[in-house]
Amino acid sequence: MSDTLQQIKDKLDIVEFLRPYLTLSPAGKNFKANCPFHKEKTPSFIVSPDRQIWHCFGCNIGGDVVGFAMRYENLEFVEALKLLAEKAGIDFQRTGSSDQKKFNVLYEINNAAKEFFRNDLALSEAAWQYLIGRGLKKETIEEFEIGFAPHSYDALTKHLLKIGYSILDIERAGLIFKTDRGTYMDRFRNRIMFPLYNHFGKAIGFTGRVMPGETADVGKYVNSPETPIFNKSKLLFGFYKSKNAIRETKTAVLMEGQMDFIMSWQDGVKNLAATSGTALTVEHLKTLKRAADTLILSFDQDEAGRAATERTIDLAEACDFSVRVISGSPNLKDPADIAKEQPGLMAALINQAQPAMQYYLEKFSVGGKFSNTSEAKQNVRNVLGKIKNIYSPVEKSQWIKEVSASSGIEEKYLLEEMEALSVPEIGNVIGESANPEERPELSKKELIVQRIVSLVMAKKELYGQSTPALADLPADYKEILVHFGTGAGNLPPKVQYLFDNLLLRSSLNIGLKEDAMKHELSELLYRLKIENLKEKRQQLQLSILKAEQQKDDRALMEVLSEFDRVSKEIQNLKQ
Repeated sequence: MSDTLQQIKDKLDIVEFLRPYLTLSPAGKNFKANCPFHKEKTPSFIVSPDRQIWHCFGCNIGGDVVGFAMRYENLEFVEALKLLAEKAGIDFQRTGSSDQKKFNVLYEINNAAKEFFRNDLALSEAAWQYLIGRGLKKETIEEFEIGFAPHSYDALTKHLLKIGYSILDIERAGLIFKTDRGTYMDRFRNRIMFPLYNHFGKAIGFTGRVMPGETADVGKYVNSPETPIFNKSKLLFGFYKSKNAIRETKTAVLMEGQMDFIMSWQDGVKNLAATSGTALTVEHLKTLKRAADTLILSFDQDEAGRAATERTIDLAEACDFSVRVISGSPNLKDPADIAKEQPGLMAALINQAQPAMQYYLEKFSVGGKFSNTSEAKQNVRNVLGKIKNIYSPVEKSQWIKEVSASSGIEEKYLLEEMEALSVPEIGNVIGESANPEERPELSKKELIVQRIVSLVMAKKELYGQSTPALADLPADYKEILVHFGTGAGNLPPKVQYLFDNLLLRSSLNIGLKEDAMKHELSELLYRLKIENLKEKRQQLQLSILKAEQQKDDRALMEVLSEFDRVSKEIQNLKQ
């Protein structure tokens, strides 16, 4: 696999590869663009032709061509390699190593399991009648390759072993698990089986719905565990079939489960996606955002469905989707029931879907009658909190006008109230990493230092003019600037990584006027001096505490005198 990867990197120039995705503009030796992974007005996405890498300083992520393809196209590693190999004119099947075979066997096993379940559905009258009873037609069952897992502990295991797959590979595929006794058991038993496909139409896992009347204490739905080819936080059920319809309409109708999707599809609605009963994630939204601008939510009408609707609205609004909500039918709680009982109604409900903020205005009864002022105030605040979360300032302004018209409160007072609200940050939105370790928090001093160094590296003349003041920098950064200024010596690996990162960051300053850069550098050096003095004062506070605990009067007087001097210096600088 490493040979294939290197061949791809040798053949594909990162700048040319990224041009179809981004509008790149020169920034010295590098290129810059608006980041495709988070919303921004000022470019913070830098591409380095020399190092064949990209890095965004806004969302603090980066990588090579493979990393970009995986993140942008929402692909697993092997799928990204296949895509890039095709672009590079490399025969992936021929060059792939044994590592690739380890992935391919998982696809093969899932496909073999899918056929096993389909065959068993034909043998189970009860399972077949259940699906027909839910409203599915024979051709729909066949189109979505729905199957049945028999009520057996090891029927699938025996079948897959018989056709030549190893027990360890079957376990890696997530279809069986090892018991405490050391034996293997089928994960899915007595369940209707819905194959899960990646965005290229390959079976990569399953959702099993337990048959009615099951007496064992088991979950109603069970998904395959995460495997090297299946990541539930990225997968949208049915997207491989519906993505073209979503692109054409620029609208995705989001549902909760497989039956909702399949019954609505059968009823003629094609621009669908479903989360397979899992919570909506940033990866799901990133997939949809590349195809759609509008998200229409059609969740169950029970309490859990309404809670999921609100969470999804908040997350999607923060990601700049235009969100609408289907209110449903009074007597039918989910889309599958609607499609079965009233064919054609789903399409009409989708056309009548109300804007998300209108949904909130009605939910919180803004403009209605209240028993007291406190209730009215809290309901208006609830809606203002939702509006504050909206990404688009234009849309925010429109909804402030709506709230004003409904409540009779002047816009200026609503804006004041909204600005004063402390709204919980919507986590895991587009451009943010799900892993906090990938987005390290920098202190105020570190941010100042990195900005100083990026300015000096962008304009080398500033190095000589600011050498005395740069003595206040931390040791690693001073070493970087000496190396940058003189070109002498080798940097330790840790410092070299920091140097490379700052060199990319400096590209963002290309084009700034020299006078503006000098002025900003002077201001930053002043702020750095204050931050260093504050650090020193904190250390002196600890020394004061230590001297008091040891009852060392002489040391205490010396430290107090130094503390007073540093405090005065900070005060003088601020004045």
